[in-house]
Amino acid sequence: MHGQTRTLLLCLGLAAAHAISAAESELDSVLQGFDEPAGSAADVSNEPSLDAVLGGFEEGITAVEDSKAASNEKKPWQFGGSITLGMAYNYAHEAPASGETDYRGLSRLRGKLNLELDADLPRNWRAHVAGNGFYDAAYQLNGRDDYTDAVLDDYESEAELGEAWVQGRLNHQTDLKLGRQIVVWGKSDNIRITDIINPLDNREPGMVDIEDLRLPLTMARLDYYFGDWGISAMAIPEIRFNKNPPYGSDFFPATSPLPTEQIPGDGDGNTEYAVAANGIFSGWDLSLYWAQHFDDTAHLVTSAGVPQLQHNRLTMTGLAANVAVDNWLFKGETAHFSSLSYASLPNETLSRIDTLLGVEYAGFRETTLSLEIANRHIIGYDNAVSAEGIVEDEWQTALRYQGDFMHARLHLLALVSAFGDDLNDGGFGRYSVAYDLADALTVTGGIVSYEGGNHIPFSAIANNDRLFLDIKYSF
Repeated sequence: MHGQTRTLLLCLGLAAAHAISAAESELDSVLQGFDEPAGSAADVSNEPSLDAVLGGFEEGITAVEDSKAASNEKKPWQFGGSITLGMAYNYAHEAPASGETDYRGLSRLRGKLNLELDADLPRNWRAHVAGNGFYDAAYQLNGRDDYTDAVLDDYESEAELGEAWVQGRLNHQTDLKLGRQIVVWGKSDNIRITDIINPLDNREPGMVDIEDLRLPLTMARLDYYFGDWGISAMAIPEIRFNKNPPYGSDFFPATSPLPTEQIPGDGDGNTEYAVAANGIFSGWDLSLYWAQHFDDTAHLVTSAGVPQLQHNRLTMTGLAANVAVDNWLFKGETAHFSSLSYASLPNETLSRIDTLLGVEYAGFRETTLSLEIANRHIIGYDNAVSAEGIVEDEWQTALRYQGDFMHARLHLLALVSAFGDDLNDGGFGRYSVAYDLADALTVTGGIVSYEGGNHIPFSAIANNDRLFLDIKYSF
C-alpha cells in the first residue's frame, strides 16, 4: 500500500472517531419503585408480635452481614484467564506455483486458552503462574499435507509456560523476584531501542503490539529503592531468542531453509546480566541501562565447511527519558551496542548506536496521537555488509492513533510502521475496531496491510495482507 493511501486511511479513521465521539449522548435511567399493597384485615389480626418480628429481622441482618464479610474477605489466591477465538483471511495472495503452499483464504482459525494464578504467601511474599496454549484448525481444514513440518510445529498447536515467579520484600528498601519474568525497558510503545531483555514472538509480524509479543525469561531480579530512584539488577540464566517465521510460512523471507541455529546452553558462562536505574521526578523521568546479552539476530558463520547461525554476546549501554508538558509527552531513547558480527566480515565486529525521538499528544477527548522516529547507525560501516541487506543508517517511523468512545466500550486503533528515510523500504499498517459486548467479552476486527521494500522481511511478504477477527472472553 502506498504512503499516500496509508495516510488517507489514517485520516479517515481519525475523522470517523471524532464523529462517533460527537454523536455520543448521555442517557439517564429513571427507576420508580412501587410499594407492596397493604395486607387484608385478616392478615393484620394474625400478625405476630412486635418482638417476634424484630427478632427475625435482626437475625436476617446478621446473616446478611456475615455473608458479605465472608465474600469480601480476600482469598489467598486468585484464578483467572481468557479464551480467544481468532480468525484471519488472506485476500491478497496470488495463486502459488506448483509445489508451493496456497496461503489464499483462511489462514487462521485458532482457539487459545490463557490461565493465570496469583497467590499470597507467608511473610508478605506472593507468587504468579501463567500458561497458555492454542490449537489452529485452519491447517486441518486446508489440508495438513500442504504445509511444511516446520509450519505445523510452530503454528498448528502450542502449549507453553508463561510468567512464573515468586516475589517478596527482603527489607523496606529491597525486593527479590525469582522465576520466569518479563522486564520492559524504554519509553516507546512501538519501536524497540533499549527494550532488549525479553525476546519477541515474531511469527506473525505486525499483527499485535509489542506488549503482547514479549517472551518471559527465567531470572533473579533484585530491586533497591532510595529517594526518587530505583535500581534493578538481573541475572538471566535462561537463553532464549526470538520466535521467527519457520521455513514454509508465508512470513518466511527465503525460498530454502536456513542453516542450523546454534543455541548457547543455559546458565554457567552464558548467563546474561543487566542493570537499570530508574528515576521518577516532577514532570519527567530518566532511566539508565546496561546489559551483557546475546544478540537476538544470528549471523552466518562457516565451521569445518558447514554453515551455521550463531549469536554473538553484546554489551549495551543506554538511556531513556520522558518529559510531560501539559497534554504533550516527549520521549527519547538511545543505546550503544558493541561486538556485532556479520557474515561478510568474519574477522571483525562493529558497533551500532540506536536513537529514538517521539512525541505523544493526549489533548483530544479519549484520544491519543503519537509519532516516533528511530535511527540505527552502524559505526565504521563497511560496504561488504550491504550484500546482507545491512545499511549504514536504518530509519523506522511509527505513527499511532488510539481512541476510546461510547463510554470506553468502543476502541479504535490505527498504527502505521514504515522503514526508510523516505518511508518506502517496507512496513505495515494495522487498523482495528474493538467493542466490549460485556465486561468480559470483547470482539475485535480489522485489517493488516503490508508494503514491500528493501527491508527484510517486508520485501518478501508484501502480499500477506489479511483481515482478522478475534472474540475474547475473560474470566
